[in-house]
Amino acid sequence: MADTQTRAAHTPKRHLFGPSLKGAAMMIAAFRGWRRTVARRRALADLTADQLNDIGHPEADRPVLNIKAGLITNLMSMR
Repeated sequence: MADTQTRAAHTPKRHLFGPSLKGAAMMIAAFRGWRRTVARRRALADLTADQLNDIGHPEADRPVLNIKAGLITNLMSMR
């Protein structure tokens, strides 16, 4: 009969720093992405509305006052 042995206690050394290096790489990648996002927002903040239209970027949300046609007439008639 063949004798089989399992070596559960033996762990290869190449996996010793694997999880910590992967975690560090993920943190570095997240930090780089954050820096790119901040730089992009700063660059867009410096552009005028015409420049934003030229590059096809929607304008920033600004408060807008919408007045329906005939509103003044209706208000004056209520008076």
